[in-house]
Amino acid sequence: MKSYWIVTKGDAATLEPREVPVPQPRAGEVLVRVQASGLNRGELTVGGVMHGGPEKLGGNEFSGIVHALGPGVTGLSEGDRVMGRGRGGWAEYAIMDAEQVLPMPSHMSFEQAAVATLSLITAYEGLVGYGRLKKGEWALIAGASAGTGVAGIQIAQVMGAKTIGTSGSDEKLAKLKAAGLDVGIRTRSPDFAAKVREATGGAGADVALNLVGGTYFAEILRSLARKGRVAICGYVDGTHRAEIDLNAVHANRFEVFGISNSKATAAERAEAKRNFERDVMPVYNERRMAPLIDRVFAFDELPAAKAHMESNAMTGKIVVKIA
Repeated sequence: MKSYWIVTKGDAATLEPREVPVPQPRAGEVLVRVQASGLNRGELTVGGVMHGGPEKLGGNEFSGIVHALGPGVTGLSEGDRVMGRGRGGWAEYAIMDAEQVLPMPSHMSFEQAAVATLSLITAYEGLVGYGRLKKGEWALIAGASAGTGVAGIQIAQVMGAKTIGTSGSDEKLAKLKAAGLDVGIRTRSPDFAAKVREATGGAGADVALNLVGGTYFAEILRSLARKGRVAICGYVDGTHRAEIDLNAVHANRFEVFGISNSKATAAERAEAKRNFERDVMPVYNERRMAPLIDRVFAFDELPAAKAHMESNAMTGKIVVKIA
């Protein structure tokens, strides 16, 4: 079958097309005939916690049709339309753990379903699972035009919270406001704390998603309300270190935590999926929310899709159509 592999060469991640055998599902696994797959910056990051080794078959979220079931899998049948997090979605066939499989809403396209889970689950865990975002609170999303940023806006809407997002583009902020962003701050620099406090009546943000990295961390702390929570989710700036004002953390009872799947246990992944299925899937099924797709590429255009992502030109998710 056709596939694309992520290969680290020096300080860059490159893509290589390869012909490989169709994988076979083991106990508790499902083999999916992939229809579409999403791009996620994290798996293409060299260094840090997310890349995963010198080479790997790419694609960690996708949609498709169940092709075969591994031993012990129940509740699914060949031919079912499914979506979820998995392994090797940049290929014609890929494996999902059965416990990560979600049924596709009947009205969704495969392209929408391909990017309906990973960023939303990340944003959900950051804002709700660990961030404990509540109705009426403010969420700050640094780097709001990324897939997880848009997902954060949507999750906050589901929870009845309000959002502040940063972006360096007026055009992107206009798209984000159309998607539900309450307050947009145009900036590419760590200079937004005063505007966050102005928007929140001086109080500051209750929860923040840091999708930019170390260069924004100190400014995010300055933007927080007392008992504010910060989720570290990405490093667009490539900066993995930051200074911490321990006195501010101490005095204000701030909480700082990371959201990553790289070392998540099977039990943690299963819990995140169950919570997502309980709180977010009904919103999908009721057509009150849909993934924001920036652009769809053909399978053989995957290197161009990667370049588009690395140009930071997108608002929302990039999709590769496999079938």
